[in-house]
Amino acid sequence: MTAVIIAALVVYTLGLLVLFGYRSWLQFRQTGSTGFIGIRERPGSLGWWGGVLFVLAIVATVLALLLAATGLLTPAASLTHPVLGGLGLALALVGLVVTFLAQNAMGASWRIGVDADERTNLVTGGIFSWVRNPIFTAMTTALLGLPLLIPSWLSLTALPALVAAIEIQVRAVEEPYLARVHGSAFTDYTARTGRFLPGIGTEPIRE
Repeated sequence: MTAVIIAALVVYTLGLLVLFGYRSWLQFRQTGSTGFIGIRERPGSLGWWGGVLFVLAIVATVLALLLAATGLLTPAASLTHPVLGGLGLALALVGLVVTFLAQNAMGASWRIGVDADERTNLVTGGIFSWVRNPIFTAMTTALLGLPLLIPSWLSLTALPALVAAIEIQVRAVEEPYLARVHGSAFTDYTARTGRFLPGIGTEPIRE
């Protein structure tokens, strides 16, 4: 097992444990709820497919790491380079750390999934004053590092699956929910704050 594969396995394994395990435990300790909602959309709906794609992205990530670590999946030699591996590791570390920081910045409003009958506070301060979805931006950044660390068809599959899942989740599930619950406060927020990157994806205030 090469040092690059070991590094990728350690970084992403710890990242998944912290972002989905420790963060849920921390949420439960602070609020009495794990924050885990899961997929609540009607099976076959666009929102449901977004949830399915998100799960597939996580599964593809885990499989890419495990299969590479056990030698059952050999990274493409022509795409393997120390510089690319270093860049991939940096993207993974930065993305995972920022994801965790953004999760914490949501406080009691942090959720995995959306409960249409629940009302949480609209978080617009701190990192959320720069972009509306910093968690998803950081997660995408982290996953950009995977094919650089372990270039294979499986690691390349995880990234578009995650991007598609995020686009669906944000546009078809989360933003409609936030607009319904928070009304003008949310539309004002979207008018001044980019969706995934600062200044990009702002929405005009509807008269």
